[in-house]
Amino acid sequence: MADRSLRALGLDGAPAELPLTYPGRPVGEPALLTGGELLPLRPQAGPPGEWRVVTGMGGAEPVLDVFLDRMSAARVRSRHPVLAVGSNASPAQLHHKLTRSGPGATVPMAPVEVHGIGVGCSAHIGRHGYVAAAPYADPAARRTLVAGWLDDAQLAVVDETEFNYRRVWVPGGDFPMTLPSGHRLGGAHLYVSLHGVLADPGGGGPRAGGGDQRGLLSALLAASQALRALLGPGPEDWVTRARADEAVRAEGRAVFRREGWVLPEGLPPGEGGSGGRTGDRPGDQPGDRTGDRAGDQAGDQPGDRPHQALPTPRS
Repeated sequence: MADRSLRALGLDGAPAELPLTYPGRPVGEPALLTGGELLPLRPQAGPPGEWRVVTGMGGAEPVLDVFLDRMSAARVRSRHPVLAVGSNASPAQLHHKLTRSGPGATVPMAPVEVHGIGVGCSAHIGRHGYVAAAPYADPAARRTLVAGWLDDAQLAVVDETEFNYRRVWVPGGDFPMTLPSGHRLGGAHLYVSLHGVLADPGGGGPRAGGGDQRGLLSALLAASQALRALLGPGPEDWVTRARADEAVRAEGRAVFRREGWVLPEGLPPGEGGSGGRTGDRPGDQPGDRTGDRAGDQAGDQPGDRPHQALPTPRS
């Protein structure tokens, strides 16, 4: 079998270690991240657990759930679907997060077409020095995001890394989600910024996120004398200073607000608990977490900050 390591595929290099590469390279096709490798998945008509794993070893391609059984890993149906708008779409970033904290990085991943969710920039500076992506409600948006199916331990680890975000459940009835097989998800988890999103300098809505980090930081520095004094003159200086000092990051967040750049994201409130990250959606039962059930509803607990709802996108 050809080398399927992240390095061989050009997908290595986690943004946590290389901040100016944020958000990293996302998966472009359905794949199983495992052991630092990315094995292709062949979509079938049913849900992801019924897809086939292309092992390259010859013979019949195993069903994904059977393959996971052999690895003593959780089946897809007992996992939690999580949409990524930023670096969690990068297999290198997920591998970095999950192997540093113990649960292991065996994660099915796939592109998913999502309606109603735009990708902006969170109105904060992360501990690694970059300005991360953040979702917002946009009824006109049609985007390809990446879904990863995390087991309980993996979800807990990712929650801990997303302390500037609240995890929410977005129902597929309001935000249609379609996998490459044509299978529709009933919904998925999504990390929403606690700080709002940055406004577009031209007005009219959020600034586009998820693109070139160096270009984003250069544009922010050019637009604010206060940011240049705090973090300039260039993107390398920004990252170096922000990574080194939490007070600098906090002041940068305050500058965003003083400049009048912060907008609400308009997505569903959090799922309850600290940061809105502790619970699953109402009615969730063990062994039924893939987001495939009809009639899933968003959580009914408020988030950590006042929430301004925008019109709910529908298909």
